[in-house]
Amino acid sequence: MEPFFVEEIRVPIEAGQNVEAVFGILDVNRKLLETHYGSRIVQRDNNLLIGGGKAEKTASALRELFAIVDSGEPLDEQKVGYVISLVDQDLSYRESNVNKDVICFTYKGKPLRPKTMGQTGYVRAIREHDLSFGIGPAGTGKTYIAVAMAVHAFKNKEVEKIILARPAVEAGERLGFLPGDLQEKVDPYLRPLYDALYDILGREAALRLKEREAIEVVPLAYMRGRTLDNSFIILDEAQNTTREQMKMFLTRMGFGSKAVITGDITQIDLPRGKASGLMDAVRVLQNVEGVSFSFLKEADVVRHSLVRRIIKAYDAYEHAHPAEENGGQEGEE
Repeated sequence: MEPFFVEEIRVPIEAGQNVEAVFGILDVNRKLLETHYGSRIVQRDNNLLIGGGKAEKTASALRELFAIVDSGEPLDEQKVGYVISLVDQDLSYRESNVNKDVICFTYKGKPLRPKTMGQTGYVRAIREHDLSFGIGPAGTGKTYIAVAMAVHAFKNKEVEKIILARPAVEAGERLGFLPGDLQEKVDPYLRPLYDALYDILGREAALRLKEREAIEVVPLAYMRGRTLDNSFIILDEAQNTTREQMKMFLTRMGFGSKAVITGDITQIDLPRGKASGLMDAVRVLQNVEGVSFSFLKEADVVRHSLVRRIIKAYDAYEHAHPAEENGGQEGEE
C-alpha cells in the first residue's frame, strides 16, 4: 500500500475490531484526537494511517481506544478525553486498572466503578484508612464515591449506620426566611446527599432506612456532642467548615467507625476573614498516621467535558491573578 502521508504511522485494524465504535457517532472521537494532536487519521483497507502533528501520541491513543472497545467497555466523550490526558502523560488506561474495581451495585443492578486513576486511588484510600479526605474540583465524584463506599459497608454489615453531614453555610442569616420547620429549611443544603442515596439505593429503600435511623442526613451542627460508633460518616462540602467545626467533626468518631471528608478548596463560601477548616485540616493532619488525603484533579472530572474546560480556565485565571483567589481569603487566616 502506497503511503498516504509523507511520514505516517500505521495502526492495524485486527479482525473483528469495531472502527465505528472507536471513531464514535459522526466521527466525533476521531475529530477530537485530530484536533488535540494536530494530526490526520485516514482509514485505508485494514489500517489507520496517521500523519502530521503528534502522530505517535495519536497512534497511542487509538490503540488505547481499540483496547477499551474490545473489552466491551462503553466509550463516551468523557472516557476519550481521559484517555487523551493519560497518553499526554505517557500513561496507559489499560495498565491503570481503572474500571476494574466494582464499589457496589445500584438498586437497578448497575455496577459502580471508579472511572479514573484518581478515583481508583481514592477508593483504595477509603478502604485502607479510617479517616480519608477527598479533595478536588466539582465533578470528580468525591461525594458520590464516598456515598457508594458507605452503602457497600452498610450492606456488608461492616457498619450499622450511615451518617451524611453538610455545613449549612447561610443558616445564621437566611434559613429563617424559608417556610417550614427546621428540617425543611436545611433540606435544600442536603439535597446532593439525598440525590446520591436515591441513585444508589432507590428512593423508597433510602427513605425506609432513614425512617429506621439507619441513615441520617443532617446539618453539621447536629453532630455536636455525639459519639458515633459503628458508623460510616461523611462530611461533604467541608471547605465551608470553620476550624472549630472541623475539629468538632473529627472528634465524633467512635469505635468501629470510618469517616470520609470531601471538599473543593477552590469554592469556599465562608464569610471574609473566616479560615476554611478543610484547608486547616490538610496542614494539621498531613503526617498523622491513619489519615489519608486523595487530591483529585481536573483530569478526574466525570461530568460534561465542558466542566473540565471550565475548571482549567478558572485554574489558569487564578494562577494569573492570585490575589483574587477565594475572594482574598488566603491572606486573612
